[in-house]
Amino acid sequence: MNTMIHGVIRDPGLGAATGSHKPEAQDVAGTTTEAAAETAIGEDKPLAVAEARPAPGSDAAKAQSRLRPFLLAVLPPLLGVAFLVLVWEIIAYKNTAFPSPMTTLEEAIKVFSDPFYQKGPNDQGIGWNIYASLKRVAVGFGLAAVVGIPLGFLIGRFKFLSGMFNPIISLLKPVSPLAWLPIGLLVFKSANPAAIWSIFICSIWPMIINTAIGVQRVPQDYMNVARVLNLSEWKIVTKILFPSVLPYMLTGVRLAIGTAWLVIVAAEMLTGGVGIGFWVWDEWNNLNVPHIIIAIVVIGMVGLILEQILVSLAKAFTYEDAGN
Repeated sequence: MNTMIHGVIRDPGLGAATGSHKPEAQDVAGTTTEAAAETAIGEDKPLAVAEARPAPGSDAAKAQSRLRPFLLAVLPPLLGVAFLVLVWEIIAYKNTAFPSPMTTLEEAIKVFSDPFYQKGPNDQGIGWNIYASLKRVAVGFGLAAVVGIPLGFLIGRFKFLSGMFNPIISLLKPVSPLAWLPIGLLVFKSANPAAIWSIFICSIWPMIINTAIGVQRVPQDYMNVARVLNLSEWKIVTKILFPSVLPYMLTGVRLAIGTAWLVIVAAEMLTGGVGIGFWVWDEWNNLNVPHIIIAIVVIGMVGLILEQILVSLAKAFTYEDAGN
């Protein structure tokens, strides 16, 4: 018995097996513990991220959903304006004759503190000059709409008239509006009607072309139904053509008002009198550069407002946009 016990104890193979078994158990246990710890640590990370996010439907989530569209709508324009002011400041720093944004702002406060003063026929506030320019644009643009839109309907409706007027429109449309100003001065013998004439002749082409294209794109099925029902020409125009052509017509009107506002500024520089274009030229003669920059900003803002009004009008009467 003793011999057997001593043999078992002294057996090198068994002793090695027995001695090596415990460290393996410890290694396995240690590896298992480390893996469990890593798993636990790895599971904590998404939990922390999940805790940082507001729960769906909570007040914080609703606030974020409302704030994000507002930031996307407001932040890019603000950054664009800031970039423009920065470039302006750099130019003013490099060129001392060019006014800085702060100097221009101070002059703008003085200009708009009394925009409707009158000290003579050629010395009036910027408000009166803007009013005079808008009045000329309204008259010239209105005349162009009265003539251009019905003419566009006729050109689009009747192939004979289309063939007759297309060469004339193609010839006269590329002519610069200011090239028509001497003709207006020669015919009307006055600067104000000549400026209105220039607005008229430059505004009429977009209205004619867009209206005619709209009439030509009316589905033929509509016209076939009108022929079957034996509708009169007036019924065809009012019940079929006008609703279908309205989006095209309003697009032409929007293009025309932008062109008209561009032309009146240049025309007033040449004809003189009261108007925002003459005001710019008069300030240049006085070397008042801050006032020129103020006038540029005012011209841009008035043009933007006019275009946005017509865009809103077009959206209100365009059935494609209403359906979306």
